[in-house]
This record gives sequence, structure tokens and C-alpha cells, in this order.
Amino acid sequence: MAHVAEWKHKEVDQLTNLLTGKKIIGVAEIGGIPAPQLQHMRKNLSATAQIRSAKNSLILRALDEAGKKVKGIEKLKEEVKGQAAIIATDTNPFKLFSQLKTTKTMAPAKGGETATHDIMVKAGDTPFKPGPIVGELQKAGIPAAIQEGKVVIREDKVIVSAGEKIPVDVAQMLTRLEIFPIEIGMTLHAVYEDGNIFKPDVLDINVDAFVVQMQQASTLAFNLAITSAWVTRETLQPLLQKAHFDALALAQERNIFTKETVDHLLSKAYASMLSVASACSQETLDEDLKKKTT
Repeated sequence: MAHVAEWKHKEVDQLTNLLTGKKIIGVAEIGGIPAPQLQHMRKNLSATAQIRSAKNSLILRALDEAGKKVKGIEKLKEEVKGQAAIIATDTNPFKLFSQLKTTKTMAPAKGGETATHDIMVKAGDTPFKPGPIVGELQKAGIPAAIQEGKVVIREDKVIVSAGEKIPVDVAQMLTRLEIFPIEIGMTLHAVYEDGNIFKPDVLDINVDAFVVQMQQASTLAFNLAITSAWVTRETLQPLLQKAHFDALALAQERNIFTKETVDHLLSKAYASMLSVASACSQETLDEDLKKKTT
């Protein structure tokens, strides 16, 4: 039987404890992130999450062990790829995804990378003085020209489309133009919570926009419930108030005397009386009515 190094057993134990010690477990890809940036990301997340990287084989072993205690967590094994890391937190999956997005930064391209989005140069001035640089920009596919003694880019242009490799000469020109097209950051492959696995296509939402939509939906539902007289804990008091005001308005319209309507009906009768008096000849009115109608 092959001997397994003691440090591997300890590593698996520590990973297993991490996997079973928090409610939310994520599997992320950290490959390609320079050490200083990775250290900075860890520091930014340290208040809410623990990040632990290890050999994928050890992470897979730890997920098997954790699966004996935490139902369904072993499903994360399918997401362990590249240079993987475990993220353990009590923050909800959507907030965790949002936090990881904020830690990403843009870096210069070296050439050979695959563009994750269309890389565009914008029309306008450049920091370069007229000279050979114009030909170098044009060779890289950038529509450069000299105008009024300045090197300018004549029009907006996509020079590398999403999914294409970035040529070395284009990468060099982009860097000189201070265009950094490479996104550096942790890529969250999946998150486990309470037996469920959440993927980025579910987690990547605009939280602020979602909250606004929920508020609008709540308002529309409440208005519909009031209109249809649907009695719930939330609508009971407004419906009783509405019924009271509707009953009061009906009583006033039909001249039904009650404690609540008497003042209104007397005022209404008085106003009607003055209106009739105003239409009458002054000779038919007493002095008091004459004063009130003139």
C-alpha cells in the first residue's frame, strides 16, 4: 500500500473542517492572478470570508469527507478545475459573488491571451508626438493619423473581438495607450448553500435593480389586493379605512344623517340655501340674507 505523506492528511483535515464549518462554500479559480493582487484580494475579503488554496486532489478528497457530514456538498467536485481555491463564508451566495466581482482589476495584455470582451479603441487624441508611432499604430490595426500636429485615433474601432487571441503587437500598443483589457480576479465557479449549488448565471444579478423590481412588484400586488378587496394581514387596515371613507361618502351623497355626517350635511344645506337666495329678487329677502348674498 502506497504511503501518503502526513502533511496531506493534515491538509485534508483542515480543508474538511473549513468545508463543514461555514454555511456557504464556494469553489473559485485563482490561476493567473499575480501574488501581490491575490494577497490584496484575500485582505479585502478577510472580514467576511476565508480563502484556502490547495492541490485539486486534496480539495476533492476533502469534499468527499465533508459530504459525510454536509448533505450535497460533494457536488462541488465538478467545479474543481484549474488552480482552485475554497471560499468559506456565512455571507449569502449573491453577496459573495458581488464581493468577488469588486475585487477584480484590469491589467495590461502581454499578447496571446484570449479576449473576454470586444477590445475597442476610442476616437480622440493620443499622448504621442508625430513620428513613426503613427505607422506602428496603423500596423496594429488602430486607425491613427496626424491632425493639427497631433497623433489622433480617427474613429472608434474594435481591434480584437471577444474570443480572439490578442496579438503581441496589439497588446504592446494597447499598453502604450493605457488600455488594460485583461481582467484579473477570482472566478467563482459555484457556491453551495443548504444542499443547493448556485452557478454564476444565477448569481450574477444587479442587486440594486433587483431590489427596485421587488419593490415595484410589492406595490403592484398591494394595489391589486386593495382594488379586489383581498383581505390579508397587510391589507386589512387599509381596506377598513377605505370601507369607512366609502360609507361616509355614500351617506353624505344620500343625505343620511349620522353623528359623522351631520356637520357636512348642514354645511351643504346652508350652501344650497345661499345659492337659492342669490337667485331670488332682493325684495324677497330679509336684511340678513341680503348681507350674505351680496
